Amino acid sequence: MTQFILIALTVAIVAVNGFFVAAEFALVKVRPSRLAELARQGRPMARTAEWLHVRLDRALSACQLGITMASLGLGWIGEPAVGSLLEPLLHAVGIESAAIVHTLSFIVAFTIITAAHLVIGEQAPKIFAIRRPEAMAIWCALPLRWFYILAYPLLIGLNASTAFLLRFVGIEGVSEHDVPHSESEIRALLSQAHAHGEVTRAEHRLINAVFDFDDTVCRQVMVPRIEVDFLDIRKPIGEAIRFARETMHTRYPLCDGSMDSVLGFVHIKDLFRSEDQATLDLRSVLRAARYVPDTVPISRVLAHFRSTREHMAFVTDEYGSVVGIVTLENVLERIVGSVQDEFDTEMPDIAPDGPRRHIVQGSAPVQSVNRVLGLALETEDVDTMSGLIMHRLGRLAEPGDVVELGDGAVAEVMEVQQARTTRLRLVLPDPDAAPDRAD
Repeated sequence: MTQFILIALTVAIVAVNGFFVAAEFALVKVRPSRLAELARQGRPMARTAEWLHVRLDRALSACQLGITMASLGLGWIGEPAVGSLLEPLLHAVGIESAAIVHTLSFIVAFTIITAAHLVIGEQAPKIFAIRRPEAMAIWCALPLRWFYILAYPLLIGLNASTAFLLRFVGIEGVSEHDVPHSESEIRALLSQAHAHGEVTRAEHRLINAVFDFDDTVCRQVMVPRIEVDFLDIRKPIGEAIRFARETMHTRYPLCDGSMDSVLGFVHIKDLFRSEDQATLDLRSVLRAARYVPDTVPISRVLAHFRSTREHMAFVTDEYGSVVGIVTLENVLERIVGSVQDEFDTEMPDIAPDGPRRHIVQGSAPVQSVNRVLGLALETEDVDTMSGLIMHRLGRLAEPGDVVELGDGAVAEVMEVQQARTTRLRLVLPDPDAAPDRAD
């Protein structure tokens, strides 16, 4: 009977050790938002699990205390209990030496107890808790809460001793569980979720674009001055209306001769809403010009559009010169991708042109080309492919120029307008080609 009780206690201690291991990993793995959702749904013990998660540090200390006590109890009771069962078997096979019997029973008992402790008391509950954290956290919640309450005075002492030791070695007593994920960690989690089908390709791209949003400055999304269609106050109103009908924009900068003298901008609705367009003075429908620096993050440009209720602003450089315009569409396209209406005739930034060959617009951002084509072209001193071509050449580009851009990519300049590369052919390296070797 005594041996039976000892074996039963051994099995119970292994189970208790497994319980605390499962509870510990379930509390660390489970998401608090998921526990809150289960609690709102009325799931039994969900509020108890949420209560424990709010007190995560002390709940984990309670789990560690339970694991330590169970391990010590297993070593105290388990090995003698199993060893006492083995001694009669050893005597039955003819081993009478007390020293040999004791040594063999100790070795076998130690091996059995260690295997049971690792498999049943550690590995199995740990893996189950990692794969089913919600179910395990709820199942363990009530017993763990009672143990937490009973051991609370001891937990206070343990936590105080731990905090003192950490301060002694120069670490402040801030819980590591309260440290938020960094941006790179969240991106890694998103990639894992996408790989396992929890996040769609579109969701993955949108969330990554949101992270890049605040790192993008106005200069990288603006329409450069050379591409801006504007109305000239010096020209007749009829010519301005014909120009608006040809270009089909919603808003036009109004200038006095050139973009060096900006008066404001004109909304096309104001222009065509006038009763007498033939005698209309554009100054009568002029809206105030808004200016933003070219280095301002586009998140602040978006806030500017929302506060002013105007969807166009003039972009200035450090010397105060107008270098382009930025619209709400330019800003939002950094998140949702290219958005074109019925009148847009823009060519895609990157278009296939054969195996490992692409036609790229000179205005295409280098970062976008890197992301789409899997390259790592330099972006420190330039924003667009046109700027990268000029940076590599060290002069103005000419049609037919062939430029090595780095990372094995080669660009051929196809079209140049007003000293700016507008179109190029990008040839990517052959991944199957053997690297050149020196003879």
